[in-house]
Formats: sequence, structure tokens, C-alpha cells
Amino acid sequence: MTIPDWQLPPGVDRGLWDYLHSDDMVANYDAQMAIAPLAAADVRFCELIFDSPGRVVDLGCGTGRLAKRMIERGHQYVGIDLSDEMLAAAREANPAAEFRNANLVDLLGIPDASFDWAACLFSTLGMIRGDENRRAALRTFHRILKPGGAVVLHVHNRWFHGLGLRLFSSADKTMPQAYGGAPLTLRHYAKREIVRDLASAGFVVEMIEPVGRGTDGLLGSSWLLPAFRAYGYLIAARKPSFKAM
Repeated sequence: MTIPDWQLPPGVDRGLWDYLHSDDMVANYDAQMAIAPLAAADVRFCELIFDSPGRVVDLGCGTGRLAKRMIERGHQYVGIDLSDEMLAAAREANPAAEFRNANLVDLLGIPDASFDWAACLFSTLGMIRGDENRRAALRTFHRILKPGGAVVLHVHNRWFHGLGLRLFSSADKTMPQAYGGAPLTLRHYAKREIVRDLASAGFVVEMIEPVGRGTDGLLGSSWLLPAFRAYGYLIAARKPSFKAM
């Protein structure tokens, strides 16, 4: 699907649009996830945080890799993505789940306090272009969660030493796409930056797990310089059950 730049949704640039609508990317996505250590680590993290059955929304669900595990654990699962190609694959693989096409920046069709749990994995937040659009997405995540509900996020680490000289460049890291199309830009976060943005959206951060490139997706010896050794962070943040007076 091709549309002119001026019709791109808020928070979506040409690179992201090309990525979301690449047939080759969709065809290879599940195979890539099957060998990605983070793809196992973030599911385990969600299972830890989503500790009682409820309604789960998967924000940027892709082909629905989280759906089967959530349904097996007694959750009602709703996947949201901006790629019709991804959603078609997700529906075929997960007939018991619900999937919707929507933009994470607003989610206007979803009522307030609709979900107990939310997941935004594999740097999906970082794919949204523009600081204010990413903050708007976090405010939307907060809005659609019930009081006491929690969101699990993954973000890339801006100060990861493996970035080499790019470590000192902009926090927006641009790279060629493996599947053609315009270059894809990902926001990389300093830990204090994502904590600040979550707090501004109304969340209380409860757990931060640095992730690495090991076979289990975790960072070995996580006490040793995690700000530079972590490839990224898995974060659990909760919507308070009451408003401060």
C-alpha cells in the first residue's frame, strides 16, 4: 500500500510506513522472532507482570506472537497494529484473539479504562516519530488502562556501548531497511528519559530489567555498568489506583 507523505498518520514517517507494509518483512517476521532472545525474554516479563487473568492489549502486536501465551494463561487478548499485512497473519494464526488496525498515537476508538494490562514490545514505542507523538502514545496507554493496571514496554538503550560512534549521535538512530524502502528510524532512550516520560503520562515505574544479547535475552552481571552494557530495557509501569489529592 502506497500513500503520499502528507497522508501518513501522526507519528509515522515514510521509513516506518514502508517497514509496516513490506510483504517480505511480514513473511519473515515469525522466523526472526523465533530466534531473537529478546522475543522470549519479553514474553516471560509480561507473564511475570500480568499476574492475574484480565484484558490484555498488545500495542504494536505484529503477527500476534504474544496472543497464544496470553490466551493460554486465561487473558482476553486484543492486538493492535497499523499494518494490515501483519494483522492478516495474526488473525490467521490466532483465531481466538481480537485484532484491530489503529494508530498508537491516539487510539480514539478505544474507551477509557478498557484494559487490565498493556504491552508495547520490541521497541515499538521507539518506532513512533517525534517526541510529542511518543508522549501522546504513552498518555493514550495510560488512558485505556484501568486504575491499577500495568504496561510493559521495551525500549533500546541510547548509551549502549555497542553502538560505537553512533552512541554520541542523536537519540534517533537511522538505519537502512533489510527489506528495502526508506531508512527506518528508532528512538533510543536513556533510562532516566523513559522513566520521566512515563511519569509525565501518569505512570509509576515499578520494575526495570536491562536486557542484553545473550541467548536468554537478559544482561549477565546486570549490576556491572548496566547503563552502558544494556542493549535495552524492559519496563513495568503501573497506572495508580487513585488520584493524588
